[in-house]
Amino acid sequence: MKLLISACHFTPDPIGGGKFTGEMAEWLAARGHQVRAVVGAPFYPQWKIAEGYSGHRYCREQVRGVDVLRCPIWVPSRQSGAARMLQYGTLAATSSPVLWWAKQWRPDVIWTTMPPLSGLPAALASAKLAGARSWLHIQDFEIDAAFELGILQSARLRRVLEGVERRAMRGFDVVSTITDGMLARLQAKGVEAERARLFRNWVDTDAIFPVEDSSRTRDEFGVPRDAFVLMYSGNLGEKQGVDDLIDVARRLAGEPRIMMVICGDGGGRARLSAIAHNCPNVRFFDLQPAEKFNEFLGMADVHLLPQKREVADLVMPSKLPGMLASGRPVVAGAMTATQLSREIESCGIVVPPGDTHAMAQAVLDLFSVEQRRRDLGIAAAARARDRWAKDAILRGFETELMALVGRANRSIFLQPRTLEDLPR
Repeated sequence: MKLLISACHFTPDPIGGGKFTGEMAEWLAARGHQVRAVVGAPFYPQWKIAEGYSGHRYCREQVRGVDVLRCPIWVPSRQSGAARMLQYGTLAATSSPVLWWAKQWRPDVIWTTMPPLSGLPAALASAKLAGARSWLHIQDFEIDAAFELGILQSARLRRVLEGVERRAMRGFDVVSTITDGMLARLQAKGVEAERARLFRNWVDTDAIFPVEDSSRTRDEFGVPRDAFVLMYSGNLGEKQGVDDLIDVARRLAGEPRIMMVICGDGGGRARLSAIAHNCPNVRFFDLQPAEKFNEFLGMADVHLLPQKREVADLVMPSKLPGMLASGRPVVAGAMTATQLSREIESCGIVVPPGDTHAMAQAVLDLFSVEQRRRDLGIAAAARARDRWAKDAILRGFETELMALVGRANRSIFLQPRTLEDLPR
């Protein structure tokens, strides 16, 4: 099979949609499929072009068997709704000619992601010109979230963008998203059940697993061995509600053993650091590289997952599978009966979004009852293996792709290879 990917985010973005799109592409290439990707330069979550890349010119590279063409993209120094729309618009303008030219490669499927909305017309047009099947994958409902959070406010603009979104969705052969709740919203937006698919995010449970002794890692990062560590690791942006972390830390300041570790980057980090300037029980770290990530997660006694009420079932935090796989309980801010609350049931504690008193009390409950922590952590690791395992999810996705292009004969697969066999 020949797959052409059109996306904003891609490897080496360490978190979010870029991580999953890159891993998907590498996995399919390792299975013997021909995979090409037309993407932007990496910039997330730091919101600056990664070292060794350029936002001003096209460049080509090989990433573990995937042919990647990087297109110019403007990255704003300050984030706002208007700036983000302009940023995505620049990538749509620079990638569209490439997608139209790429039709000469005759891909079987053109696969694209949302966000951003602005890239969908070119991907859809290219699929029609090439006679390819088209697949739209939605990581989060960016338009709904932007207006619910107040990032964008014009009612007229919302009607226009939602109209563009509906028209684009109607054109794709398949439209997928990452949770059952988001799938229901997709169908409410007019995507028929026969075109809708659930394509969950995942975690590699061979790479992320429970660590029994974190002493060495704690020594490396200057975290006391006897500290009770609350951890948040991920993007520090608008949708995450990360301001709650500092308020929780303040509420727990009376217990000297409890330490808050915040690992991440994003538009809100500088502001968050300023808010926490008088909180001695809060420590900030940069996002950790893949080779250190499991050991770093293993320092946690409890993972914290705040989320704003306004984005319930509009997004699913991509950090959750790793939290669960690390074998630690999760305390999350989530509305009752949302997908996030259901995912954490029996392997963590759910409190109302924004209720920092309830989140701090949940932490104290886990702090005082070690056996409950252990039981929830065991359940969390089992949940990751049962529902979020990378290989099982990607095998199901591959089957859907092959059905889409009408190739039922499994003998067409080339000899499977492991990712380690591919050139770096």
